[in-house]
Formats: sequence, structure tokens, C-alpha cells
Amino acid sequence: MEEKVHAEASNQGFARRNINFFRVIRNHSRYSCLIFFICLLLASPVFAQTTADEIETLLQTEAVTYAQAARFILQAADVTVTADPADVHGSPWFDYAARQNWLPKNAAANDTARLDGLALLVMRSFGIKGGICYSLLRSPHYAYRELVYQDIIQGRIDPAMPVSGDALLYMCNRVFSQIEEGN
Repeated sequence: MEEKVHAEASNQGFARRNINFFRVIRNHSRYSCLIFFICLLLASPVFAQTTADEIETLLQTEAVTYAQAARFILQAADVTVTADPADVHGSPWFDYAARQNWLPKNAAANDTARLDGLALLVMRSFGIKGGICYSLLRSPHYAYRELVYQDIIQGRIDPAMPVSGDALLYMCNRVFSQIEEGN
């Protein structure tokens, strides 16, 4: 009988310890969540300011480079790029796009981006389907023609022209409009 009373007492002690343990964890997780959200709220203006600064810089750029365009377009297309120690150009976005053959073959990171080269990058990174010629050849020329046909690039524009930051933002905006409309 005495062993049974001792076993019940030890079980009650165990239950009390567990209850106290869960109270501590519950209270600790409340404080952790509270601290996390306070830090997040304090840091969010910094992230928003950084993005706004990047867009402002892009808008003021008269001719973007392939590295700048690759960074902006791949981020807009929600393509995850991780830094590779073997990157030779210093831009993981450019190196990723070059490895995937999403850029013209002779493009360098600091070269001024041409419209047809960016058309190829946009079509490949956003997964836009093209016509027969683009599907067979996947060249910048046919990517440009396909984006003109889909009304993402508007008007008669030289495919070899340099692209400004404003034109790059406009092109991405047109892509998002086409995706939203389901075309």
C-alpha cells in the first residue's frame, strides 16, 4: 500500500513538473514571438527603403547592364538564385542566367543590355511560351519578335537598342499584366 501511495505521489510530482515545464515554454514562446515581431516591424522600413532605393536607381539608369537586368528580372520572376563560389562575374543572377542560357551567348555582365537580349531573358525566366520559331531556335531575335507579337514590347523599336531602367520596369509591368490576364 505504501508503494502505491509513493507511486501516486511521484506521478503527481511528474505531472506538476510537466505542467510547469509547458507553462515556461508557453510563456517563453510568447515572448519570443513578441520579440520577433517587434524586430520585424523595426526592420521592415529598412527593407522597404532598400527596395525603393534600388528601383529609384534603376529608374535613373539610362542604359542597364546585363548584370543589373538579370538581377531585377530574376527577382521579379521569383527565381531563386544562390551565390556560387565559382561565380566569375561577381553577380550570381547574371551567372545563373548565363548558365541557364537565358542570355545571349556573347553577353558580358558589364555590357549594356540590348532589347533582344532582355527579351530572351524575360521569356525564359518568366516561362513565357512562344511561337514555332522561338520554340525551335530560342534566340534573342525570335524572343524579341514574340514579345512584340504579345504586345509586351510595344511599337516598332530597334532590337539592338540599349534598354533604360524605365523601359525595363515597363517591360516587367507588361509581363505581369499579360500573366494576370491569362494570355
